[in-house]
Amino acid sequence: MGWMKDETGLDKNAANFVPLTPLSHLRRARHVFPDTEALVYGEVRRSYAEYYQRCTKLASALVKVGVKPGDVVATILPNLPAHAEAHFGVPACGAVLNTINTRLEADTIAYILDHGEAKVVLVDPQFLPVTATAIELMEGPAPLVIEVADDQAGAHAHGHYMEYEELLATGDADFDWIMPTDEWESIALNYTSGTTGRPKGVVCHHRGSYLLTTGTAVTWPLPRHARYLTIVPLFHCNNWNHTWAMPLVGGTVVCCRDITATNIYNAIADEGVTHFGAAPIVLNMLVNAKDEERRDFAHKVNVVTAGAPPPAATLRAIEPLGFEVMQVYGLTETYGHVTECLWQERWNDKPDDERYAIKARTGVLMGFMEDITAMDPETMTQIPMDAQTQAENMIRGNAVKKGYYKNPEATAEAFRGGYFHSGDIAYQHEDGYLKIADRAKDIIISGGENISSVEIEGVLMMHPAVLLCAVVAMPDDKWGEVPCAFVEIKDTAEVTEADLIAFARERLAGFKSPKKIIFQELPKTSTGKIQKFELRKAFRPA
Repeated sequence: MGWMKDETGLDKNAANFVPLTPLSHLRRARHVFPDTEALVYGEVRRSYAEYYQRCTKLASALVKVGVKPGDVVATILPNLPAHAEAHFGVPACGAVLNTINTRLEADTIAYILDHGEAKVVLVDPQFLPVTATAIELMEGPAPLVIEVADDQAGAHAHGHYMEYEELLATGDADFDWIMPTDEWESIALNYTSGTTGRPKGVVCHHRGSYLLTTGTAVTWPLPRHARYLTIVPLFHCNNWNHTWAMPLVGGTVVCCRDITATNIYNAIADEGVTHFGAAPIVLNMLVNAKDEERRDFAHKVNVVTAGAPPPAATLRAIEPLGFEVMQVYGLTETYGHVTECLWQERWNDKPDDERYAIKARTGVLMGFMEDITAMDPETMTQIPMDAQTQAENMIRGNAVKKGYYKNPEATAEAFRGGYFHSGDIAYQHEDGYLKIADRAKDIIISGGENISSVEIEGVLMMHPAVLLCAVVAMPDDKWGEVPCAFVEIKDTAEVTEADLIAFARERLAGFKSPKKIIFQELPKTSTGKIQKFELRKAFRPA
């Protein structure tokens, strides 16, 4: 099908077929944008010519310490220039980049280093103690530790290990990058959160990363010379692939080590930041920032938000502050975002309540994906698009993982029926727009009725006293389980449990309303996700 009658001589060759890889973006940018700012971090200002040269020397230096194609090089780093350089320098020597969550404890870090068989690990001084403990716990060979000092933040080198700049000094500036010969070659190994067991290693290929970067440039969109702030950790889905995308448009990556309202507003005002990605919790932080933390800015800042469905109340509050927000959705297994809540002109004249409810939808597949829809996971059939029938969100396309590393059984199960099973429960509107109702494990089944914790959270977030909330199932003798809300209130606010329950009952069916409110600070991951598994521990038997 699709072949002409005579295709003699019409074969792939070096002139007409080149494996897709995001490495191509930086190789091009060094010629097209040599003097343009590529990386900014405080006093650090690096052009694309300098960026490319440093990535080249990193690749060469890694080869000299014994890293071979297919080997794993790990990082335990904040959002620093060296971390951005690793995203190009590591794959440029044919190795696979394993960015490790900086909030993990030693035991899990040890497991990841063992499982991925890392040959080298780049570590910020802040995380050297936990890394050293992790290496002691390892069962296999220990990786070579390279210390990445950050003098601007007071994270000075300890002197026990080779420092990053020393490593770079050993590299050759004329090193010839080892480009993939097959776009299916692995570029990254990213581990899931592992909240229900050991984390799984998600293997990503060059092709998927390239297509997500080009698709992001079109979808967001990213204009020429965008100035992008790294709020999403570079260890999380490789910063949603945004750092790989910026050289495509000659953009500037503005590094942010500590994610605070002050630092974000300063970056916008002082560095002219035009784009960033962030979890809804970060948007909420900006909305509730104190006066002394804010800065005035005259331009519009474009934001994509993901990690959890953003409450409509948060979207309503942040846009008047100068932020244009679009919800996207994805997972570690999809390299980052693969849906967009693409705005339609037919919604322009709708009342504010309706418009912000629409903006809080998960949306539709991005242009580089093949299909994203809600299906019955057993029969693999499409559910009715009636805005209420729920089923599992299924994903198919080039930005879906190769599989789980050293876990063929889990890989086969995740791909059952020819789609990636996301584990997220969704419904669809008549126009096909998805709305994530919950993670499958977060659905509350009360007296046979399915209750979406996300729906309850969206209502509670409308209350002016509520800063953050999370709803989980609480055991109940009569109904099996009922909703319980954990709530963080704003500093100057006062509200009672009865107030919030009454507020919810006015807006939700009785069986959906929370039966208990617990006031406390919510446990969060480094990417801003609330750790519901920690909250559920309150209801486990002693």
